Amino acid sequence: MALVLHAGSTNKNAFKALIVGEYSGIKIDLVKDFEMGVSNKTPEFIKMNPLGKVPVLETPEGAIFESNAIARYVASLTENSPLLGSSAIDKAHVDQWIDFSAMEVDANILRWFIPRIGFAPYVPAAEEHAITSLKRALDALNTHLASNTYLVGHAVTLADIIMTCNLVLGFSKVVTSSFTNEFPHVERYFWTMVNQPKIKKVLGEVKQTDAVPPPKTEAKREVKKEAPKPKAKEEVADVEEEAPKPKAKNALDLLPPSKMVLDDWKRLYSNTKKNFREVAIGGFWEMFDPEGYSLWFCDYKYNDENLVSFVTLNKVGGFLQRMDLARKYAFGKMLIIGNEPPYKLKGLWIFRGQEVPQFIIDECYDMELYEWTKVDLSDDAQKERVNQMIEDAEPFEGEALLDAKCFK
Repeated sequence: MALVLHAGSTNKNAFKALIVGEYSGIKIDLVKDFEMGVSNKTPEFIKMNPLGKVPVLETPEGAIFESNAIARYVASLTENSPLLGSSAIDKAHVDQWIDFSAMEVDANILRWFIPRIGFAPYVPAAEEHAITSLKRALDALNTHLASNTYLVGHAVTLADIIMTCNLVLGFSKVVTSSFTNEFPHVERYFWTMVNQPKIKKVLGEVKQTDAVPPPKTEAKREVKKEAPKPKAKEEVADVEEEAPKPKAKNALDLLPPSKMVLDDWKRLYSNTKKNFREVAIGGFWEMFDPEGYSLWFCDYKYNDENLVSFVTLNKVGGFLQRMDLARKYAFGKMLIIGNEPPYKLKGLWIFRGQEVPQFIIDECYDMELYEWTKVDLSDDAQKERVNQMIEDAEPFEGEALLDAKCFK
């Protein structure tokens, strides 16, 4: 009986055994037409793995589940397989890096990716923890690879195969080049591995993702209303058709008219390419109506958590996306400050009215993550701070800008 692998053709955990088969000269047949959610629910499959998880390897001696155990079994079919290490210490180091790959690399990639595609609840704080943990793991891996071509010894081992398959998911789905640029030795290692002929034969062409997928929000369920029972003709005649209820106006629309037209300011900001301080900022103060609008500084409360530049930038980007409901009533600048972590987040916002609008506080959870301070227009120092934030002045308060984002 040949070795039969039960898994989908794109399963990265199945790739581990298939690649080991290529290095060991062992034929493994991948089940045809495997359908996740169907094939792994049959009585025959459940007998092989009671949890119904993939992959499962069917052997003449019985079934094996868990991908690392499967890959190790296939490698062990070759006596004194170099994939498993040539000495006691090498064998231990192979196991060491397999465990590291599973617990520190793969686990954190999955904690980042799975919620993004809607297979688990998306919690920004949990994502940030996963990315920070992944960064720590890749930093350790980068240090090791600075003086080593492979994880153990001077040739490909099972540890390299498993690490590569785990990294493939990250590189192809969530880990962009702006993230991996911080780990040049990991980049060199990864691209060297995926282009090894025996590995490439299984993986095919690997491309790094250009962007992290946006988190999928839970789809709103449509509730079907029960069709009303037909009324008698005489009953219909006596009932007037109920008029549709008018949509409630936003409280900000009920404020007295303002001489400031916010869209005019947004156009001036966007179209001014030269002499920005004189033209755009000068024009802003001419347009600004302190009776109809208010200015606010915001400071992020948890800057000590901003340890990863990529995550911090995404945090601000997500905030601005969720502020879309306020586009008619607001303009904002967000500065990401610092060359090194922890990064500081500071912002300037123009809101219609004299307070931070309540509907924004109610609908955008990011608001409570910031301290909000109303700008004192009688204070020239605060007005100058407004100017600097509008024009992305650098250095800002003595520090470099990592980035600046605008909401308009």
